[in-house]
Amino acid sequence: MFHQKHFSLSEAKNLLPQIKIFLSDIIRLKNKLDERGYDIYQHQYFGGIGPNGTGKFPEDLEELIKLIHQISEKGIIIKGIDNGLIDFPHIRNNGEEVYLCYLLGEENIDYWHRIKDGFAGRKNIEDL
Repeated sequence: MFHQKHFSLSEAKNLLPQIKIFLSDIIRLKNKLDERGYDIYQHQYFGGIGPNGTGKFPEDLEELIKLIHQISEKGIIIKGIDNGLIDFPHIRNNGEEVYLCYLLGEENIDYWHRIKDGFAGRKNIEDL
């Protein structure tokens, strides 16, 4: 198993309303920072080396990192900061570890994929 925390489909769906708000805020903050020419990946959270020569990190970036951390602490994997792509680790009935996949803008968690297949291998949740 790659992950210690796994979600049932109902657990993931119950968290989704709150996570949608977090993802929307992350994208909004990322866009604001992009407009200002700020590379968020310079933040130590992402393994960066410093605050783009300004001496401190912008407040918007600290808020973005806080939101990312809140999602990650729940065991949810953020795959795309720019588009709100996340995965919930899940164990299928056959014991296989897979991801319940959600992309911001979708109504619900309607897709899953094998870990090795990624987004391109998404399948309908009915085939889980």
